Amino acid sequence: MPLGLLGKKLGQTRVYDAKGVITPVTIVLAGPNRVLQCKTQQTDGYNSVQLGFDDQKEQRLPKPLVGHIKKFNGVAVKRIKEFRDFNKEVKPGETVGATLFAPGDYVDAIGVTKGRGFEGVVGRHGFRGGDSTHGAKGWHRRSGAIGQRLFPATVMRGMKMPGHMGQVRRTAQNLLIVQVREADNLLLIRGAIPGANGDYVVIRESKKQPKGWKPHAERPENIKKTEAKKK
Repeated sequence: MPLGLLGKKLGQTRVYDAKGVITPVTIVLAGPNRVLQCKTQQTDGYNSVQLGFDDQKEQRLPKPLVGHIKKFNGVAVKRIKEFRDFNKEVKPGETVGATLFAPGDYVDAIGVTKGRGFEGVVGRHGFRGGDSTHGAKGWHRRSGAIGQRLFPATVMRGMKMPGHMGQVRRTAQNLLIVQVREADNLLLIRGAIPGANGDYVVIRESKKQPKGWKPHAERPENIKKTEAKKK
């Protein structure tokens, strides 16, 4: 995980560009993230940076965690996340924020989806349900048969059934950063990201479209080919 930040989803809004085009965005408070620990290949067997976000009172943290934070002269925080192979050189005690990213970068947003409680198969899995006419009775929002008769005479593992919906970890990939507001440590990210307003999220550099990535048609070698064909 090259570059990344811990943040908090604040809400949704829309912004206008110079041509007046509306872009729906999600606002993420992406800092300050405090560098708590830097691990290296020589000392720990791998390279990583441990970031903390959102200040917290020491008495509300477990004592082992308080000791770990004080060992690196850090400040008590609510959330800690380790990012492996961090591209930026940092030291314990420093802070990083929204300026790790720039408008035009693509990111992945990781969060926990909203909890929906107990849902049936129509709401949870999008089942069609039974007919409303032609003699169908009491089977309008049910799943139908779920097992077999003689063999194997059991319900197969992974069968889609009613149950708890939502409140699971999900990743939204390849989201475009529209604006970076350095003074407020805010990222304005196009589209929606998992979670409710106020939930903690992880914003990392896109794995599929990292920094410097360009669409196939906009790459220099392909632009030259396209111009050559036009001639």
